[in-house]
Amino acid sequence: MTLSLDYAALSDVGRVRRNNEDSAYAGPHLLLLADGMGGAAAGEVASAAAVQVIRRLDTSNITGPDMMEALAGAVHRANERLSELVEEDPEREGMGSTVTALLFDGEHLGLAHLGDSRAYRLRDGLLYQLSHDHTFVQSLVDEGRISKEEAFTHPHRNLILRVLDGRPDSDPDLEMLDVRAGDRLLLCSDGLPDYVSDQVIAASMADGTPDSVVVELITHALEAGSNDNITCVVADVVETAPASGDRPQLVGAAAELAQGGTGRSEPTIAVRGHGEGDGGAGGAGMDPEELRYAPRPPKRFLWLRRLAVLAVVLALIAGGGWFGYSWTQKQYYVGTDGDYVAIFKGVDQDFPGLSLSSVYERQPLQVDKLPTYSREQVEGTIQADDLAGARTIVTELQRVADECAAKTKPPVKPTTSPTPGKPVTTPTKPAVSTPVSKPPATAPSTPASTPAGGNPDDCDGVR
Repeated sequence: MTLSLDYAALSDVGRVRRNNEDSAYAGPHLLLLADGMGGAAAGEVASAAAVQVIRRLDTSNITGPDMMEALAGAVHRANERLSELVEEDPEREGMGSTVTALLFDGEHLGLAHLGDSRAYRLRDGLLYQLSHDHTFVQSLVDEGRISKEEAFTHPHRNLILRVLDGRPDSDPDLEMLDVRAGDRLLLCSDGLPDYVSDQVIAASMADGTPDSVVVELITHALEAGSNDNITCVVADVVETAPASGDRPQLVGAAAELAQGGTGRSEPTIAVRGHGEGDGGAGGAGMDPEELRYAPRPPKRFLWLRRLAVLAVVLALIAGGGWFGYSWTQKQYYVGTDGDYVAIFKGVDQDFPGLSLSSVYERQPLQVDKLPTYSREQVEGTIQADDLAGARTIVTELQRVADECAAKTKPPVKPTTSPTPGKPVTTPTKPAVSTPVSKPPATAPSTPASTPAGGNPDDCDGVR
């Protein structure tokens, strides 16, 4: 069974606003609504641009799972288009738009949603909201902090958290939905559900044709005091040829701009039952539409801010590097400098093009005068707490070297008598007047025995 859509779209500038920032499109395979925001920052341009890009999906050759990929790609292309428009005219900085789209292949519906416009389905007399609002009050409802009824009258119900605005994080919700003959679909901007209850919306959708329903819904919103633009797209899922035919309908800012207008139009339809002075209080003070985008910082001078962020990051890196280098230059260790023991300032690490240590004091102690255990320690470097600690380590190494030198010195032989057969003892003179005779060059040293494993008091390996 092949199903089709019988649709109608209508937009009204409202009783307070002078320009229509809503845009909508209805075609045989696509229902689309975009609610622009940003006030003077060209919300009508944002919604019209989004609709003009995404409406290209209205083709019969996108079916099944491909609809999700096609919707996501179209929304991202629309987001890129908004970014280009801001680059072309910085005065458009801060503009954005909601997007709610239903793609139809005759058997299924693909939903793409971003923002607080809504998608509904009426089936068997029951109204069901297909989209999920990306608003502050909806987050409170999700967390259980307020009820749905409280959200309906909350003072910040228009505060939007996610929107199509040219930023790289504007990803839509995507969902595949079932559809059957007799379903009635509705897309609407927040000018309707913010002022008209779901019960009234369901009652209006229960009877009539799509053309009569869009008129009735907008009338209810105006009579309820809506101070916003109001746009509705209604479509029936039918088995027969649709009364609307296959001619697309484009309304709101997208239609005005396509005709070369400014988007500052009179109401699209004449509506019954409201006076000229009604709703004037709703426009007093700051326009609520100006506040919808308040939580999102503007992107003005984006390149300058990026440069500033880069400068801060580089400064932090440089500061961290300098702090780290300064810390290394307060460290000391004992190591070897050629054949001698030395005190080094810094740490025993090197980076390409940068040495983190240098010789601070070269000691007269030769490395080969140390026993094996102490020599290996020095060659592997001995870390000190500070300069005084490093000098204490050198003093201890000198003590070990002196002890080993004393242990390894050969004994002095007694002097023989010049007269044969009669030994004569030579009186010992003070050390200052008689130099100590050096042992013969061939006299072997007698190193002490050292067990394996190394002991700082053993003198093995002393040369």
